[in-house]
Amino acid sequence: MKELRQVTGRAAVLNRVDVDTDQIIPKQFLKRIERSGYGEFLFYDWMKDPEFELRQPENEGAAILVAGRNFGCGSSREHAAWALEDAGYRVVLAPSFGDIFHTNSIKSGLAPIELSEGDLERVKDALAGENELTVDLEAREISHAGGLRIPFEFDDFARHMLIEGLDDIALTLKREERITAYEQAHPALIDTESLA
Repeated sequence: MKELRQVTGRAAVLNRVDVDTDQIIPKQFLKRIERSGYGEFLFYDWMKDPEFELRQPENEGAAILVAGRNFGCGSSREHAAWALEDAGYRVVLAPSFGDIFHTNSIKSGLAPIELSEGDLERVKDALAGENELTVDLEAREISHAGGLRIPFEFDDFARHMLIEGLDDIALTLKREERITAYEQAHPALIDTESLA
């Protein structure tokens, strides 16, 4: 997983509420177990509409998605977070997230940041001028060249995971010496190795 300390880039605004994971990445694309290759299918059904917000030229290459409340609701597919990250998004700003999507995002290296409706409107207003935001996970602050500064709350452990680029396996491997020492001090009660 890539470290996520600070992102400066274009922001795409998706003015929709209750965007579920089936809209983010439809079920017909969930046939693989790799984390890559899903970005091209992001919002597949909506992308067919030439007027869809994220198809507009000003949103091309966006690294930050500004979304509506209850983003990522619905089924528990982790592919939704994978698709967003594979498409180049590193941060999603919304008033609320589906719980499972929120967890899957952090485990995939995507920062789901909750902002109040009022703060989200301030972000959208700022983007109407110059479309570039900085999201600083270390400082827990969103900023814009026009002077906008919005602090945000973010869970300390999730923040640590993202800043250090740690998934569950990498976090466990950081304790490898302690695990090995424990295993050496506490032999297995049964033989777990098969004889060939």
